[in-house]
Amino acid sequence: MLKNAHRLLSLTTAAVVASTSFAFAEPSADLVAAAKKEGQLTVIALPHTWCGYGDLIAGFKAKYGIEINELNPDAGSGDELEAVRANKDNKGPQAPDVLDIGLAFGPQAKEEGLLQPYKVSTWDEIPAEAKDADGHWYGDYYGVLAFGINKDVVTGANPTSWADLLKSDYANQVALAGDPRTANNAIVSVYAAGLSTGADAAGAADAGLEFFKKLNDAKNFVPVDAEAAPIAQGTTPIAINWDYNLLAQRDGMNGNPPLDVIVPSDSVVAGVYVQAISAYAPHPNAAKLWMEYLYSDEGQIGWLKGYCHPIRFNAMSAAGKIPQDLLAKLPDAANYAKAIFPSIAEQNAAKATISSKWDSVVGANVK
Repeated sequence: MLKNAHRLLSLTTAAVVASTSFAFAEPSADLVAAAKKEGQLTVIALPHTWCGYGDLIAGFKAKYGIEINELNPDAGSGDELEAVRANKDNKGPQAPDVLDIGLAFGPQAKEEGLLQPYKVSTWDEIPAEAKDADGHWYGDYYGVLAFGINKDVVTGANPTSWADLLKSDYANQVALAGDPRTANNAIVSVYAAGLSTGADAAGAADAGLEFFKKLNDAKNFVPVDAEAAPIAQGTTPIAINWDYNLLAQRDGMNGNPPLDVIVPSDSVVAGVYVQAISAYAPHPNAAKLWMEYLYSDEGQIGWLKGYCHPIRFNAMSAAGKIPQDLLAKLPDAANYAKAIFPSIAEQNAAKATISSKWDSVVGANVK
């Protein structure tokens, strides 16, 4: 189960040998030809600053000459599934071919018949705990929840724990990166806050809702989607998001404003995202070629450049394929030693509770 997957997916730098070689089996000529004949790939919910996707999209286009139609880059996982449902009979530009969704959404989408199976050539290097045995969805990368802190606004001590966020020092400063009714990272953030109170996995969702109720009642919570722009503008000076998003935003801001990234001490929760191909994909061969690209050495390194921990990290480390300069840019590996990977069942239960009760318990409409 993924609850114990931190042992399987842990970062092991000692075994890494610096390398710049991206050797992998190229996709078949037939698949490349079929994808090029389709001529287009439609993606959804892929901000260019998320996990290195800007360079990955550019790399795929340059490598294969296939255009990429990008839908709603700021959509959440629930929005992605709704886009598939709404376009079952539509082969036009609003129908997504591929999905990048939170782990809990993969089984749901499979059960609904929204996905088609496909196993990439590097399938065996994806841990069994992070993929559907039939190939309907498969883990792509993971990270841990952290606080991104605009130091032009938060001039005092940084919050170093979830409990710190309730202090009056942080009035009107704390925000989620997404709507906890639909966005996976916001849902897991609420769950992580619940765990920090001492609740067990079964009670973490309700405890997290109560935590955010207290945060909102204290007027510390800002109901604004805490992406890079509102962080930089000072609207959401303390943003709760995946470490890889915050680290990429820190680099992009280049010190204006200075952004500190803190992994909270009292609850370190990791999240695996998964890839999948829509059962109704207008461009199924381009979708398969995209998956081959993402799960190749080149694609996996591309995610690592965006501070995401690629799902093949351990296998690539053992083969000496991880460049040392990339490892040097990551936070201390010790930060990840405490990480908890909630199981699919735990995530599904938390998603159901948080998305359905957020309005009644917290009552803050995140925009």
